[in-house]
Amino acid sequence: MSAIFGPAGNSISFTALGYKHSLQVPEYLEKFGLHAFEYQCGRGVNIGLDKAAAFGKLAAEKGIKLSLHAPYYISMSSVEEAKRLNSINYILSSARAVNAMGGDRIIVHTGSCGKISREQALELALDTMRLSLKALDDEGLPHIRVCPETMGKINQLGTLDEVLSLCELDERLIPCIDFGHLNARTLGGLSTFEAFEDVFNQIENRLGNSRLKEFHSHFSKIEYTTGGEKKHLTFEDEVYGPNFEPVMELTVKKNCSPVFICESDGTQAEDALTMQNYYLELLKNEKR
Repeated sequence: MSAIFGPAGNSISFTALGYKHSLQVPEYLEKFGLHAFEYQCGRGVNIGLDKAAAFGKLAAEKGIKLSLHAPYYISMSSVEEAKRLNSINYILSSARAVNAMGGDRIIVHTGSCGKISREQALELALDTMRLSLKALDDEGLPHIRVCPETMGKINQLGTLDEVLSLCELDERLIPCIDFGHLNARTLGGLSTFEAFEDVFNQIENRLGNSRLKEFHSHFSKIEYTTGGEKKHLTFEDEVYGPNFEPVMELTVKKNCSPVFICESDGTQAEDALTMQNYYLELLKNEKR
């Protein structure tokens, strides 16, 4: 087993190379030598199950592992019960779509703290997550892995500790570690190898070695302000970070097999390939 890499959605180069529709994505990724893709449903699950199955078949033929980003409307921590219950429906529709694609991971934003304390927000999110897992069971989709994501804005629910607390509910929950988000919400806190290593260690200490080995990840450089995340950047940026090299080095050191999804601004396939090439070179040197 080894780490796999791919983009979230399509780079600018997708259309520049003449591609026009989503069913061409697997062919496009094959040109890059990438083996993962995160289908974007942030603004709603608008893909039909038949098209999802067709997309999944083409991806499988190219050896591409699929995940799906659930709608941004999800708010597990809302004080309004209707919004929390509706979040369960968004999770269910996301799970149905990724299942039709042959994938088994959905990535979810857990919500914000609003006018309540972080502790209260987390308790609400924990309850919504329990109900979501039951809904997946009732739907016959217990194999779908829900990946709560670390978030970039300071007022959002989604610190590393909060995400790990959610994942402690059930073995099927896998953390989506967005290193750019963590760096942004800590105002540049991921600036040393030791800081990255602490993230890996916390996952292992809280969730065990098996889930450390299979964690999901988003990676991009992100501009931030005093409130946290402001804007996704490309790997050409030399101001904000974080750097991907320590993450690749720790992935090899700890023998992990995560899915790395690049969310760079318009160059996500190209930057995913940059990460993959660095990782493969590390693996090659490790075997010498």
